[in-house]
Amino acid sequence: MTDETTHGWTAIARDPQALLQGNEFLHEPQPLLVKDMPFPGDALVQQVQAYAKEKLAPQTYNHSMRVYYFAVAILELQFPQHAATLARPTLALATLLHDIGTTHDHLRATRLSFEFYGGLLALDLVSNKLQPPAPPAQAEAVAEAIIRHQDLGTTGTITFLGQLLQLATIYDNMGGNPGLVHADTKVDVNRAYPRNGWSTCFAATIEEETSLKPWAHTTALGSAFPEGVLNNQLMAEFE
Repeated sequence: MTDETTHGWTAIARDPQALLQGNEFLHEPQPLLVKDMPFPGDALVQQVQAYAKEKLAPQTYNHSMRVYYFAVAILELQFPQHAATLARPTLALATLLHDIGTTHDHLRATRLSFEFYGGLLALDLVSNKLQPPAPPAQAEAVAEAIIRHQDLGTTGTITFLGQLLQLATIYDNMGGNPGLVHADTKVDVNRAYPRNGWSTCFAATIEEETSLKPWAHTTALGSAFPEGVLNNQLMAEFE
């Protein structure tokens, strides 16, 4: 395996419909439960998990953990060729830190959009502030995925890790591409990491950022984005 495949650097279509060939799924999803998807236990991931749990609001932390499990389910069932090579610790680092830029202090620490600043924070954290540090190929893959996790669109390419993070976050936040994940997986992950009003919480964060930074990248998604978060019918029963 190479750094490219281990850390999700393969360039793939930015358009998920192109990736899915216009279908609901590439392979009919099977039920995967949290117990079937072990969370990585290596030292770097454990340190980042503790950091995320300390810094993030409880709803945001639970969202980050749900995103990990939904991403693993999508990875293993829809993209087996990538599942054989993608390092689960790299995926865990990206999911744990993808919303680190949304904390109260981080939103106010910079003029940068939250996902851009979050990528820089993640890069510095895993490269310089933890032991053992992440190698550059891993640290940069995580930063790239975080910076682009709201870069939704239909043109160009994105890293596989970035696309997987997009698919899992949009699934959890808006119920996007519901056919990718089995209903039993959806239920089990939400039970393990309750939403506790996540839709309202995240919509408020969107409003907070765009009020503080009317130039924020989040505005590129238009009003349909916060409306879609608030009207996430796929997850409504768990709110």
